[in-house]
Amino acid sequence: MRQITPTYFVSPQIIPEDLPDIAAAGIARIICNRPDAENPPDLRADAMRTAAEAAGLDFAVLEIAHQSMTPENAARQREMIETASGPVLAYCASGTRCSVIWALGQAGRMATDDILARTAAAGYALEQLRPALDQMAAARDA
Repeated sequence: MRQITPTYFVSPQIIPEDLPDIAAAGIARIICNRPDAENPPDLRADAMRTAAEAAGLDFAVLEIAHQSMTPENAARQREMIETASGPVLAYCASGTRCSVIWALGQAGRMATDDILARTAAAGYALEQLRPALDQMAAARDA
């Protein structure tokens, strides 16, 4: 798990066997940002939901691909984070999509430099998002 904020972590693909340790680490909600089409059946959202719930974790799904990095999905991800009863772990193939959708959801709420510093500290260099983050922040302020 790589920490973006005190309550938001991202990760590459997790497996059912990881879930007890994730729960023991204090995570309350798992967000699956990986489309089922990318995974074998035992790692698809329904199988992961069953395993997560068995470990006492809340499980949410928001499949993210390049074309679905929309303001609406950024707002949905932010809402899933904000309504969790505790820390959240989002996963995809590498953690990058989870970082990008979080960053887009923070545009206009946090300074762009702070957003990019948090993702960079977690190992995700997203400087290429700066123009989009600035544009979204300006639209939010308008």
